[in-house]
Amino acid sequence: MRDIAVFSGSAHPDLADEICAHLGVPLHPVRVSRFANDCLEVQLDANCRERDVFLIQPLVPPVQEHLVELLLMLDAARGASAGRITVVMPHYAYARSDKKDAPRISIGGRLVADLLRTAGADRVLALTLHSPQVHGFFSMPVDHLHALRELAAYFRQYDLSEAVVVSPDLGNAKEAAAFARMLGTPVAAGAKQRFSDDRVQISAVIGDVADRDVIVLDDEIAKGSTVIELMNHLRELKARSIRLACTHGLFAAGALDRLSEPDDVLEIVCTNTVPIRADKRVSKLRVLSVAPALAEAMRRIHNGESVSALFS
Repeated sequence: MRDIAVFSGSAHPDLADEICAHLGVPLHPVRVSRFANDCLEVQLDANCRERDVFLIQPLVPPVQEHLVELLLMLDAARGASAGRITVVMPHYAYARSDKKDAPRISIGGRLVADLLRTAGADRVLALTLHSPQVHGFFSMPVDHLHALRELAAYFRQYDLSEAVVVSPDLGNAKEAAAFARMLGTPVAAGAKQRFSDDRVQISAVIGDVADRDVIVLDDEIAKGSTVIELMNHLRELKARSIRLACTHGLFAAGALDRLSEPDDVLEIVCTNTVPIRADKRVSKLRVLSVAPALAEAMRRIHNGESVSALFS
């Protein structure tokens, strides 16, 4: 790993530190300064010439600030004659802007992918993109990981003989089915219709959840509107208990407090793709680390080995 150089933006330095600890390489410093006119400037404080450069930066709030920071890091690495530049993006916030579902609307997922390419990215390492078509927005190689193994390993500690995995909508049903196979449980799904960012309606739950221990699986939880709507249906259908699981725990606008308040919600499990401040955490929250998986994928990319073999 001598020719590798790893840098991190300001979005999630703790995750970057953990990844580098698993790789056994230093995390090189990045200087981010701000001019009087509010423009950012980035300087990479390590040699990049002909090296395999990895830039770790999830797009988390403030998303626009961290996006511009990442673009400037890419530009700095390219200008420093990096041999190859890989963006390690555990969370791609613009992945939710993935379709034209209203007149004259922007498709941010594709636009930001183009910006990363223009700024100098040679490949992307991402984790649990919001929908499959987002992968195709990138005009460079993308290694798309998921966190189902980490989540499944955690839930195997419980008695799953009466458990069922439930997807909040049919769009996530394929991932939920794969998760259920890992746990050896049946799967169910909600029939969801979204009216706005925070207004959804679930008309039915397809599958048997009565008197079962439910594990709700989603790719991300932001305000929690979908999950709260789903849990209301699960209670009407006499579910025994509820556990919530997701890859990206954004938990905006007090979502953690609202989700953890009901007694039948036993715990909320997410990964550390998104930083969660200590003052936002609740007693029912469990945060799993994806740093080992990201570190192994980076090692394989650097050595020219198969990344897909991680999931075989």
